[in-house]
Amino acid sequence: MVSLYEEEAKEEMIRWKRKLGKSQSMTGRFAKKWQKKMNTFIPEKVHSVVTVSVKHMVQATLTGSEYISKKELDLTTTFEEREQEVQELFRTYKNTAIAEGIGTGAGGILLGMADFPLLLSIKMKCLFDTAITYGYDCREFQERLFLLTIFQLAFSEGEERAKLLERVENWEDYAKQLPTNPEDPLTMDWKAFQLSYRDFIDLPKMLQLIPGFGAVVGAAANSHFLDLLKVTAMNSYRMRMLTQGEGPNL
Repeated sequence: MVSLYEEEAKEEMIRWKRKLGKSQSMTGRFAKKWQKKMNTFIPEKVHSVVTVSVKHMVQATLTGSEYISKKELDLTTTFEEREQEVQELFRTYKNTAIAEGIGTGAGGILLGMADFPLLLSIKMKCLFDTAITYGYDCREFQERLFLLTIFQLAFSEGEERAKLLERVENWEDYAKQLPTNPEDPLTMDWKAFQLSYRDFIDLPKMLQLIPGFGAVVGAAANSHFLDLLKVTAMNSYRMRMLTQGEGPNL
């Protein structure tokens, strides 16, 4: 029997999907053009740090163990209890990201660049913990691919976001096309993934490189990115568990 909480979560997920499906506003398009222009002023060294950091994150997610959660799978909890635990997880990781953003942002360009790999690590560790809280084992390769898809969806825009949303909506069918072994070849365009993420975060991260002022920007930007990731992750798992026939694994 579907609980009232699950019905409310499903309605919230539908509203989120509808919001993502809306075309970009004129203000949003102008902001994007302005951001692209501003990106040309960012030192190439900064772009390189982001690219290398994303490459490492993808590698570690697909084949490494550094993000594997120490939490144990617990299939005895209700869907509502799992979501409450996910909310608490993100509060904890968000506080860590804010503190890290203040610390690196206060130090100017060198410490500011150090924020990129640190923030990526925080995001991915949080996603791995989220997956196991919902009842999914990230030792399985396809579950790691799902986490990368969530990450891409959270930090994408326009046509790319629409394509990724459709992929998550139909994950059960899409996963049938995916390899189950990390040794098998993948068709995902990781270069496009790196560029998309870099473009999404470049402007706030550029401001974070300004000594002093960067601490304020670093805290605000990291807080925003964790909030965005939380909403995307929770609604992505809701799609799988409440609408795709997988059930809440209870």
